[in-house]
Amino acid sequence: MFDKQVPSEKELLQKELKAINWKEVDEYPSVAGCDKIEDKAQRKQCFFTVLTQLIQEKLNIDTLSLLYPKLDTIEVKVTIFPNATMQFEPQFPNDSLNYDRIKIDSILKVRLVNFPKVNPAIKRGIPVKTQFILPVIIKVE
Repeated sequence: MFDKQVPSEKELLQKELKAINWKEVDEYPSVAGCDKIEDKAQRKQCFFTVLTQLIQEKLNIDTLSLLYPKLDTIEVKVTIFPNATMQFEPQFPNDSLNYDRIKIDSILKVRLVNFPKVNPAIKRGIPVKTQFILPVIIKVE
């Protein structure tokens, strides 16, 4: 006879869920040019560099620097959804009350379109939503 109790499915699931680091993804989001990089940290850096450059190029053709000559860098919160769609939100420091948040937000929505396909982050084989903040330089002297 066995005296040892078999753990229930629920207990095993709870134990497994506690063991997973939910703050870390198995694979970061990526774009075609970075997919071939084997090293996880280098692939992540490649993705952030490419995305930042694309955002800068799309915003440099705009009136942000004309409308707000003192604004040299804008922090953009990027959300990448499991279905590979992206959302961009400007982040403002507390002292930026003199910026028209709605206007800047609308400029971002108009300009930040038509990106190359982004592969979403992966956690345990499943696409997951990720968010990060990118500092984007608006004025390049």
